[in-house]
Amino acid sequence: MIKHDVSNNLDNHGDELNLKELFEVLWRGKGLIASTTIFFSIIAVFYSLSLPNIYQSSALLTPTENSGMSQSLQGVGGLASLAGIDLSENKGGKLDKAIETISTFGFYQKNILPNIFLPNLMAVESWDLENNKIIYDENIYDDVSKKWVRSYKYPKTLIPSAQESFLIFKEAYSLQIHPDTGFVRINIKHQSPFIAKKWIELIVSKLNSEFRNNDKLEAQTSMRFLNQQISETQYTEIRQVIAALIEQKMQQLTLIEANPNYVFAYIDPPIVMEMKFEPVRSKISILGALLGGLIGIIFVLIRNYFNSKNTNLSR
Repeated sequence: MIKHDVSNNLDNHGDELNLKELFEVLWRGKGLIASTTIFFSIIAVFYSLSLPNIYQSSALLTPTENSGMSQSLQGVGGLASLAGIDLSENKGGKLDKAIETISTFGFYQKNILPNIFLPNLMAVESWDLENNKIIYDENIYDDVSKKWVRSYKYPKTLIPSAQESFLIFKEAYSLQIHPDTGFVRINIKHQSPFIAKKWIELIVSKLNSEFRNNDKLEAQTSMRFLNQQISETQYTEIRQVIAALIEQKMQQLTLIEANPNYVFAYIDPPIVMEMKFEPVRSKISILGALLGGLIGIIFVLIRNYFNSKNTNLSR
């Protein structure tokens, strides 16, 4: 028991000596640690100042629901099924489809790309706050001649393709869904807060138009089919069902035409942000100082290790 206590005391004493030696080594190398900390702090400051300000515009959306139309269709659903007509229009859920559609290449290529100025996505160098003007990278896009001048290698082309620009657009765009309320938040980051706001409005507008036009075309096609069927059948019961379905489709077309916010409506529309979203230059500077201090400590410990090893070999 006594030997065990003595052994513990020796171990604790050894730990104290090791910590004391460690602090002595670091204290002797304090000049190097301070130098690396200052050096990396300066680099971090200059790096943070070289980064452009990025603004983020956001919109909070709520999904719209045509519940009245769904209930009215259910009223004739049983008779329609007897007549061999399928009324299952909302397979997959319109909201789920809309959320997935926003992030697809097809939606971007058809609705976003034709309605934006591509250099604002691919060639921005900075934004002139006072004049609200985009400054383009002259090595990518010549604003004077309005021509692309960038260097490129296959598979890239002189004018950025839809696929290449889509990858850049995805970096600027983000979407969050609130798990409890189902509200959707769309964010766009850009050096110009005006463009960020404009692009969010474009996304929401085109998404509503896309689904409204698709449902309108589907309803019109259904009405043509139903009108053909009612003219061909001689059964009174089936004609009554088809007539009721035609009436519901006409109501659906009316709702489609009268509702511009067909999928999403704004709870909080996007605005031109006055405060930048990133970079947080203070954090970058602090991280640079911490990194410099850590590198300095590691270098001092490594130097002390090799000095001790050389001293032991010389004995």
